[in-house]
Amino acid sequence: MTNHDDKNKRAAALKYEPDKDSAPKITATGKGLIAALIIDKARENGVPIVENPPLAELLTTIPLGTEIPVELYEVVAEVLVQILALDTRCN
Repeated sequence: MTNHDDKNKRAAALKYEPDKDSAPKITATGKGLIAALIIDKARENGVPIVENPPLAELLTTIPLGTEIPVELYEVVAEVLVQILALDTRCN
């Protein structure tokens, strides 16, 4: 279980469907307890988690359902590559 005491922790969940979306979309964001709950739910469902506090801070400012801005494409792509690498090692 995640440490629910970290009031400054931020989390953002992204969803990307290459056939439908031109960029990943924000599906959940939160700070403190909400961030911890997002992380717990992701773990429960086997969703990969990458810790990147500066990116999480930026992503939590984007409205839900919105595609990430072009300025974040490169850094989010790097995160997706990390996730794919982890997924490849696990299978």
